[in-house]
Amino acid sequence: MPSPTPAPASSPAVGVLLPRDLPTELILPFARRAEELGFASVWVVEDLGFRGGITQAATVLASTSRIRVGVGLLPAGARNVAFAAMEIASLAQLFPGRTDIGVGHGMPGWMRSVGQWPGSPLTFLHEYIDALRALLRGEAPEVRGRYVHLDCVRLESCALPDVVPDILAGVRGPKSLAVSGEVADGTILAEPVAPEYVRAALGQIAATRPHRLVAYNIGSVDPDPAAALAAARPGLEWIGEPEWHAHIAPLPFAAELVELRAACATREEFVRRLPDAWVARLAVTGTPEAARARLGELGAAGVTDAVLAPVGPDLLRALESLAGVL
Repeated sequence: MPSPTPAPASSPAVGVLLPRDLPTELILPFARRAEELGFASVWVVEDLGFRGGITQAATVLASTSRIRVGVGLLPAGARNVAFAAMEIASLAQLFPGRTDIGVGHGMPGWMRSVGQWPGSPLTFLHEYIDALRALLRGEAPEVRGRYVHLDCVRLESCALPDVVPDILAGVRGPKSLAVSGEVADGTILAEPVAPEYVRAALGQIAATRPHRLVAYNIGSVDPDPAAALAAARPGLEWIGEPEWHAHIAPLPFAAELVELRAACATREEFVRRLPDAWVARLAVTGTPEAARARLGELGAAGVTDAVLAPVGPDLLRALESLAGVL
């Protein structure tokens, strides 16, 4: 098929999120169609109780030929860093230059439920990413950290990738963003990501070397703007919860949103009462032209990779609609 028209210089590379609850028989058709449509990447998630990130990534990589595959993200507490390095190196060897790896704290409630929430998540993530990158580069770091311990451990030369994948930190709090700016190759921001949040996050990241910014957003594209807004709305039901405050705080209607959530008995009521104007600011939505303009705003704010999460009952159809932004 013809290559997609090149995007403006300020526009980010556009990828899609592989929904965590996509029926098994649709996973490969979804990924292959994303590649055919010209998306730059497909990102898999590893949420507790759903599917494993490494297995999904390997399967998608083996079933496609060009598209990049991101893992967003692997909770550091779920995997010993040396064994994580082995898995990541294997992916990078088998599919050179096509893999991005996100690492993060994991949701506190999930990690506590499996007994893997450290006393100092910031220290743990810093130690983990430093050690992971060193191992992938073929080094044998002697680490005697608070949480990470490595003694004469290294990957054998036959297991080292020629292209070391970018290690990105999936974080949201100011202190965690600062750690990402110090040790990671980029940052993954979970949805919703408005330009205001991008600018605030970049100020907290304060990277002193090249640093990617991957932004997840609910994506809903339709020739009818009202239909696009209606489809996007259910994907925003979580944003009133306290964990999402960092995403909302930079927005001019942040205080009103907090008040609205407090006045609603359920997330469903809250998302139903969200004004259309707020939904349009909290998702990439509308006509293809409007969605492209929103992506341009995100790119101008500093997003390098925009990842759109399709919504609706027919996710393959939603994927086709999202391709209108390319």
